[in-house]
Amino acid sequence: MTQRHSLDDLLAIMARLRDPQGGCPWDLQQDFATIAPYTIEEAYEVADAIDRQDWPDLRDELGDLLLQVVFHAQMARERGLFEFADVAHAISDKMIRRHPHVFGDVAYDDVEAQKAAWEAIKAEERAARGETHDASALAGVSRGLPEWKRAQKLQEKAARTGFEWPDPAPVLDKLAEEVEEVRAEFAAGADTGRLEDEIGDVAFVLVNLARHAGVDFSQALRRANAKFERRFRRMEALADEAGQPLDQRDLAAQELLWNAVKREEDRGGQA
Repeated sequence: MTQRHSLDDLLAIMARLRDPQGGCPWDLQQDFATIAPYTIEEAYEVADAIDRQDWPDLRDELGDLLLQVVFHAQMARERGLFEFADVAHAISDKMIRRHPHVFGDVAYDDVEAQKAAWEAIKAEERAARGETHDASALAGVSRGLPEWKRAQKLQEKAARTGFEWPDPAPVLDKLAEEVEEVRAEFAAGADTGRLEDEIGDVAFVLVNLARHAGVDFSQALRRANAKFERRFRRMEALADEAGQPLDQRDLAAQELLWNAVKREEDRGGQA
């Protein structure tokens, strides 16, 4: 039977990879800044495996994500900042502290009350760290988040003050308004800065629309990407079967193939 490795084994492997005497040259060249993009990428690959319901792949992707945590902890250990055990202690302590209704004798009336208490506890933590008090309802939204996620969190916090459309209808009206503004900027020959502003407004409203629909914006975009890739690859296959590659066809001919693929999927019941 293959030996099952433990978390301690993984920590030892990472330390060996970072050993200046005989470690891996690539691993030794890395620092927090160079590894951070890989950490973000691995988190998205975990989400992708879940979206595809590929559980063996999820196991592997979670391992890749865990490696990122171990990698950062090893670099911190080398600098004398903290160790992996400190990371585990910090998150355990935080979870106990933020769940007094589970690990203490506090009771909340409903989920909304729990969310409000969660935010209050976070504010207390920021104050304990000596962070400058920010009285805004938008306080605590990290600038390190993907921008779509930051938009969602800003909207959620604003909604708690009552600054929220009551249903999707006005959001759709706002979306149409913002799209028309983009159209007007194109017609006026606007510069990139103006277009960036207006397209950003469209994206912000789209995130809001997803919230009202109860849809995860990131998952919706992942599904759209997967759909586009599936259909485009099928277009390429059909074009090759007909003896004229896709890149040798004009746009009108390509659109005919696109519509043919959509009809195939409609018959097959694919979304």
